[in-house]
Amino acid sequence: MTQIVQSLSEISEPYKALFVDLWGCVHDGVRAIPSAVAALQDYRKTGGIVVLVTNSPKPRAGVAVQLDKFGVARDVWDTIATSGDSARAAMFTGAVGRKVYFMGEWERDEEFFQPIEVIENPVDIEIVPLEEAEGIVCCGPNDPMADPDVNRPVFLYAKQKGMKLLCANPDIVVDRGDHREWCAGALAGLYTEMGGESLYFGKPHPPIYDLARRRLLADGHDIPDNRILAIGDGIQTDIKGASGEDIDSLFISGGLARDDTNTTDQPEKKALEAFLTREMQSPTYTIGALR
Repeated sequence: MTQIVQSLSEISEPYKALFVDLWGCVHDGVRAIPSAVAALQDYRKTGGIVVLVTNSPKPRAGVAVQLDKFGVARDVWDTIATSGDSARAAMFTGAVGRKVYFMGEWERDEEFFQPIEVIENPVDIEIVPLEEAEGIVCCGPNDPMADPDVNRPVFLYAKQKGMKLLCANPDIVVDRGDHREWCAGALAGLYTEMGGESLYFGKPHPPIYDLARRRLLADGHDIPDNRILAIGDGIQTDIKGASGEDIDSLFISGGLARDDTNTTDQPEKKALEAFLTREMQSPTYTIGALR
């Protein structure tokens, strides 16, 4: 069973790098979480490397700008790996075709379609109406507050046409301040449930972890998996993904699972055990909030 700890510094010494989730751990979708900022700054002062590993559909440059707006200092992290970058690479290799139907908020997601330099001979992507599309690129719902079921008519048509759906963010929900919003993962899950084929690139799936390791290597850090600690509040994304990669994990119980784990400052032990049993996950460590 997981070990409940009081602080990151209590367990961080064996780990040379952290793969850190953002939403619910470092910020709440509106502003930085001060205790998390301080904990990561202290970890980096000891020589540790912080890779922000996020299911955001944004390219890493866009995430960096967003973090600045939220008040997350630049000395909190070393590099960033995003689901958006993994998914963009697949899109520009033609994973869902050249003509695509876009789902998301254009003002937020426009940069997803910007050219990517690492792909040789990229496919020219054209955003078209559903009836002309070869596949779907889903960065999120058009209305993050609306029930995903509103998309059933679109998905029924797409399934009948044999379209694949590229999911740029496997998260089901996120909390923006005090409000819970649906993410692209909820739509992809519905499409799969209806018999369609969804392609995933963020946590808990391997491509984003491969990208995070490449980011480390590009900066000159060849760190074995047993010296990496993954941190996150998503039990079926952050923790499940770390387990699949044989990476130790620190579960933030006061994020998405705060009610299930009765977390105020720290989780209630019995509630935490019941939650982890139900979710069939076993993080190495658990803490109420990153600090």
